[in-house]
Amino acid sequence: MTSDLSHQGYRMTPQRIMIVEAIENSDNHISAEDIHTQVVAKYPNVNVSTVYRTLELLEQLGLVTKTEMGVGRIMYHPLEKGHHHHLVCRACGNVIDLDESALNPLKESILRDYQFTAELRHLGILGLCTNCKQKFQEKSEHI
Repeated sequence: MTSDLSHQGYRMTPQRIMIVEAIENSDNHISAEDIHTQVVAKYPNVNVSTVYRTLELLEQLGLVTKTEMGVGRIMYHPLEKGHHHHLVCRACGNVIDLDESALNPLKESILRDYQFTAELRHLGILGLCTNCKQKFQEKSEHI
């Protein structure tokens, strides 16, 4: 990602380098707040707005994806690590990875029915996991 930015004429400040490294070194998705925490540990004067501006730039350049993971949790993921989707339990926050191919029928249906080419790169689909659904059903049976 660093070389992508510099090749496109963007200055590679120490802050940008640390933000990109935090994203690239993350095993999973990472929030702006988590990135800020990592960067501030090494470079205490970095403002969280710098992180958000850099993330916005990376998203505009197609280098990261931004995914809503429920309850206002926005997570970032390097595009080079591939497309995938998530099933996010709105009750417990559990996240289940969903293979991209699971959404192919939806993509085809949208194209066929609406003549719209959907870019389903990285989605967080909210719902209830099996455990929470079962708990919810048990509660409603006791009412």
